[in-house]
Amino acid sequence: MSPKTFERYVSVVRANIIPALGNVRLSKLQPLAISGAYSNALARLAPRTVNHMHVVFSGALKQAVRWRLLSRNPCDDVDPPKVERGEMKVWTVDQITEAIELSRSWAVHMPIVLAAFCGLRRGEIAALRWRHIDLDRAQLSVTESAEQTKAGVRYKAPKSGKGRTVALPSMMVATLRAHRLRQAQELLRLGVRLTDDTFLCARKDGKPQQPQSITHAWVDFLASTKLPRIRFHDLRHSHATLMLRANVHPKIVSERLGHSKVAITLDTYSHVIPGMQEEAAAAIDAAFGTTLA
Repeated sequence: MSPKTFERYVSVVRANIIPALGNVRLSKLQPLAISGAYSNALARLAPRTVNHMHVVFSGALKQAVRWRLLSRNPCDDVDPPKVERGEMKVWTVDQITEAIELSRSWAVHMPIVLAAFCGLRRGEIAALRWRHIDLDRAQLSVTESAEQTKAGVRYKAPKSGKGRTVALPSMMVATLRAHRLRQAQELLRLGVRLTDDTFLCARKDGKPQQPQSITHAWVDFLASTKLPRIRFHDLRHSHATLMLRANVHPKIVSERLGHSKVAITLDTYSHVIPGMQEEAAAAIDAAFGTTLA
């Protein structure tokens, strides 16, 4: 697993699992004790956190079975809490347009554009270099993602494990050309030359931005506006939702977002499907007219 995932697992084990079950001998561990620990945890933690606790604990005990330390996994007989999916918050075209206009003097401007127009994740934006941009072909290649750990930022393959190519709208190409020229001029004043290895969303000295810095800049920018409060990641959700509502094929949307399977896209954005169903019914009416009358 990645260092970031390892850090999360360690946090879950130390904060939740060890205090609840750490004094129980492995051979004496029973489903009833695990279920009780989950119930107690639900009194102070969100169902999603307790569910994550179950995933980590069950995985550890599954390994114990492989190593013959247990004959079977007691977590198999315990149902984790159900996690209800919260309502996804997305912006309209007008709200995205307003955010782009208001953010022009902010460092978070280009990250907003890349998330809203290309559906990039925060880590992918932080890892994007000019060598990944082909302005002549109007393409952007996502080959790396920045991951923030306690040891610092590391660069790894994107979340799906493989790279992808994202087609750029013509207005985006013009924006990137202007951004490259402006960035080159600003760096030149500091005696730094812009190269293909320069990060697209860099600090003023040309060094890469940390993923957390993008989030902090986003929060500060949003606080200065009257726009609805959403997470930076919700710009990516907004991008996907707008494409699906514009009848872009889900397979294309999936490829653009970097999902490993189109099923992930359809499940994540199921809130868009009802409207698409109505459009499909209207299309059948238009095609067949009064055939069934």
